[in-house]
Amino acid sequence: SMLFIVPGFPFITSGIDLAKLDMRSGLERLAYAVLVVMVATLAAWMMALLLHLTPVDFMNLHLNTTQYFVLRLLFSFCGVFGFSVMFNSPVKIAATAAAIGAVSNTLRLELVDLSTCPPAIAAFLGALTAGLLASLLKAYVGYPRVSITVPSIVIMVPGLYLYKAIYNLGIMSLSDAAVWMTSALLIIAALPLGLIFARIVTDKTFRYCT
Repeated sequence: SMLFIVPGFPFITSGIDLAKLDMRSGLERLAYAVLVVMVATLAAWMMALLLHLTPVDFMNLHLNTTQYFVLRLLFSFCGVFGFSVMFNSPVKIAATAAAIGAVSNTLRLELVDLSTCPPAIAAFLGALTAGLLASLLKAYVGYPRVSITVPSIVIMVPGLYLYKAIYNLGIMSLSDAAVWMTSALLIIAALPLGLIFARIVTDKTFRYCT
């Protein structure tokens, strides 16, 4: 539920703006995203204290590798489609973004589980895959690249990590808070970097500052 509160779109687009040296837009979006995250996570922490809740790891579902793969593809598609609809995307654009998100997010999760890949590197590779797929599809569908790339990787924004960081900070468990916050920041930085690298590879005009 915390993922819906975290403003993934401003987080990701702020990195893209900063890469193009559009400092005003990038810093404004980044500041907005940070303020929303701070308010949301602090409110969630206070409610957790009142209700005596503690963040824990997800339960083991006892599924095999194939079942995990199929379910991740399916629900990544559904999650990205939902995010795209919330961004007021038409159904065709939402479905295209969902297809890209299903592939890129499943790749990210499989890399973490099967190859012990660090989450930040897996997030970078997932975002890079999303950017490359969007560039390939753009020639056929004609949709703006940002309208299908950003929604496809918003699902990768680590809302749970940010919540755990603030929760542990609130109870003065500083070492745990630092671990979760560092992991979250690395992933958040990796996501726009993946899109930026994909854009640099596929778009000659993006490689130069105007």
